[in-house]
Amino acid sequence: MKTKFAFGKNGIDVSISGNHDCTILEDKAIRPLPDVEKALAECLDAPHDCPPLSALAAGKTRVAIVICDITRPAPNRVTLPPLLERLHRAGVRKDGITILIATGLHRVATLAEVEQLVGREIAQDYRIISNDAKASQHKDLGMTIGGIPIWIHREFVDADLRITLGLIEQHIMAGFSGGRKLVAPGVAAEMTIKAIHSPKFMRDLRACEVSIDDNPMHAELLDIARTAKHDFILDVTLTRDRQISGVFAGNPETAHKAGVQFLLESCLVQVDRPADLVVTSAAGYPLDLTFYQAIKAITSAQQVAKRGGRILVISECAEGVGSPEFAASLRDMQSFESFLEEIAHSAVKVDQWQLEKLALAGLRNEFFFHPRNWPSGFRVYWEEGLS
Repeated sequence: MKTKFAFGKNGIDVSISGNHDCTILEDKAIRPLPDVEKALAECLDAPHDCPPLSALAAGKTRVAIVICDITRPAPNRVTLPPLLERLHRAGVRKDGITILIATGLHRVATLAEVEQLVGREIAQDYRIISNDAKASQHKDLGMTIGGIPIWIHREFVDADLRITLGLIEQHIMAGFSGGRKLVAPGVAAEMTIKAIHSPKFMRDLRACEVSIDDNPMHAELLDIARTAKHDFILDVTLTRDRQISGVFAGNPETAHKAGVQFLLESCLVQVDRPADLVVTSAAGYPLDLTFYQAIKAITSAQQVAKRGGRILVISECAEGVGSPEFAASLRDMQSFESFLEEIAHSAVKVDQWQLEKLALAGLRNEFFFHPRNWPSGFRVYWEEGLS
């Protein structure tokens, strides 16, 4: 059997020899929209459950627009211009618009990445700020119903129109990305991000991929977004080759729910039996920039792997392991069991949640990783080469 996986920017060919019973599992081949420009215009001018964007923007002087950071393949350069056009048409000046990059606890965007995210012209003409979760950029908005402290970037809170541009795809903990996730963790402070990624949620079986209705993390994120007065979303879905397949704009909750429903109906594939071995990738650039991001492929693969089965993840990891905090935790981890016991009784550390998800998965399956380059000094579970 031969196939090609997304790996870095160019992909990688994989072959499995012998007479193994192999199945290539792909999402359904949804088609890209035939006219993206028209679809964007229609959704911005006739959005879900709210007035047209131009009407919402009328009389507003301070607008905050949150976009995904470099770790997400969101097509900001396509979706942002028509949105800005309607804001200006409604009388909003360029100096009244702030574009926030939803980095969460990721590193801030470089100047080159800002241009890559929004294009050179927008990068030069608008005020663009990366969320720095550890800096004094956030306002205290109280607590969620679940007791989570709500600290959100002041540029978002102080705006009189709050917009997010996102990408809806399955998510390791929140069920699906997009919508409320651009607010938290996107432009939240460290204490808020740590709280929503605590073992309380990481070990709840409902906080997983393709789970929304009964997902406790989703409920908390909605509460945070409501408190921060999230006004409008423009979210998209993508085909496997990153073309826009759907556009969903308007009320942050109902428009996002429509995008989720579209994915559930058009993309999910059923399997008839669990596999002894699952070979998968972390979806290529930019989703496989770090080992931290690559872990998300494990929990997806577990959906089709039998208990005790093996999982091989192919991920370029061009930027190495991840944040210094995550790298330190990974280096120090002696076993999955001891790590899970340790963090169950201690304060939440930055990025421990991704390693917690890996450790929880490790109690069920055996892992192997194939990165292109790997830093020395890391004792981790990976496969040096593909056969």
